[in-house]
Amino acid sequence: MPRQRQPLDFAGSGLEETELIAFLSDPASYPEPAEPIDRIETHAARVFLVGRKAYKIKKRIKLPFLDFSTLASRKQALEREFELNRDHAPELYLGVSPISRTPDGSFSFGEDEIVDYALVMNRFDQEGLLARISARGPLPSTIARELADMVARYHRAVPIAAGTSGADLMRDTITGLAAGLTDAAPASAVEVMKEFARRSLAEVVLLGPLLEARGVAGHVRRCHGDLHLGNIVLRDGRAVPFDALEFDERLACTDVFYDLAFLLMDLDVRGDRTAANIVLNAYVTAEPTGGEIEGLATLPLFLATRAAVRALVALESALQKPEGQDADDVDRARSYANAANTYLSPRPPMLIAVGGLSGTGKSTLSASLASRIGPAPGALVLRTDVERKKLFDVPETFHLTVEHYAEQASDEVYAVLYDKTHRALAAGHAVIFDGVSAKVAERDRIEEIARKLGIAFAGLWLEAPLETQIARVEARRGDASDSNEAVVRAQAERDVGEVHWHRIDAGKTPEHALNLALEALGLSQS
Repeated sequence: MPRQRQPLDFAGSGLEETELIAFLSDPASYPEPAEPIDRIETHAARVFLVGRKAYKIKKRIKLPFLDFSTLASRKQALEREFELNRDHAPELYLGVSPISRTPDGSFSFGEDEIVDYALVMNRFDQEGLLARISARGPLPSTIARELADMVARYHRAVPIAAGTSGADLMRDTITGLAAGLTDAAPASAVEVMKEFARRSLAEVVLLGPLLEARGVAGHVRRCHGDLHLGNIVLRDGRAVPFDALEFDERLACTDVFYDLAFLLMDLDVRGDRTAANIVLNAYVTAEPTGGEIEGLATLPLFLATRAAVRALVALESALQKPEGQDADDVDRARSYANAANTYLSPRPPMLIAVGGLSGTGKSTLSASLASRIGPAPGALVLRTDVERKKLFDVPETFHLTVEHYAEQASDEVYAVLYDKTHRALAAGHAVIFDGVSAKVAERDRIEEIARKLGIAFAGLWLEAPLETQIARVEARRGDASDSNEAVVRAQAERDVGEVHWHRIDAGKTPEHALNLALEALGLSQS
């Protein structure tokens, strides 16, 4: 039976909470008064923006997944929130302050008759929120890569949840989520919620052994837990996470890929799959906890579950509003649930090889194709240039010398990428193999991987005039490639043998090469 609509303050004293809101809305209540006071509402909290500070209180509510109905529970939640976030965002988090009723009946910040608690933070520019930045258009690649770096740093730093079953965690999460969705949904949205429940629980069974193995291997950690764009702010070019999930350790101790999936899903649903693909590729390249390639198999389920979480939040928001004012929330919930079900029907994996001599635009084309290929949020791009830097344990932009390109080193680089390609495809994900692949044997080996796995394959061979190649490599800045004019001229003298891949005229604009590649692959150019 669907849960009934609840008044906003159903779990506490409506009068006292009204007084508290009035107190926090008054500039005179604060040590450093400032006008005007802005207020932000979420489904479970209120934030008052006052001058250079922000004061956050918990709503006096009890939901299926959290309980802030008592003073003790709100205090515990805010103190835990401060503890979890101060190490990752020390410039934002200041402490927890009691709010008391004084002998004359008024409210003040102090230790009299405590009625509530507020988390005190340094205020930041709301325009720096990644949710606001994303709303203005696609994220620049620099910000997407910074997001990936931030998540990788976070996951390296947080503790392993030893002894935790990865399979049990997801089964319990989805069981509770499915119940909440069907319980909170209006009749018009129940079927789409039930569809998610059926399909996601079936997927958990299929992925059970992998999820369990990832838990044993240390990929289940005390994560952020709520890592969407509304909980990340860009400050001086650095992505700063805040508002980590504090009210349920079992929800926050989860697979690192499930944590990452919230960010990927949020970008994707907002229509920025390109940024989501950049984040995924940069995160996998960083290898913060290991097992990232095998973890790709979890993405359809994890993305779907994160979308369903947002659907439930939207439904809970609808239940806090008077009937007739909840249409937008219900529509949003239905949209997220539909997205969840779409994630559970991923596109089949495929392998695309992008070859050609230096300066023909392989990496540019690979990056442009990636978000259009395979399961969300697009293909894993494996670059020989990047793998070579990993082989020699240097940053991607470090300039290697000619001895690092000896045949033995190159063979080792290709061998590593063959292995990664096989593992990613076996995990059900798409791969773009980006390398010169000048030897017939190299091209044959790439095709063989797809053939043995029964995966669709397409090879693209890029060609451009010699002078265009030279101009491109000489203009590169901040890229993993070490090619220069001498390398390009030396490659031009090589006999690459017979090339059976689709030949792409890459001597014009990147857009022209992309359109030719899409045509060769039989993909839409929209």
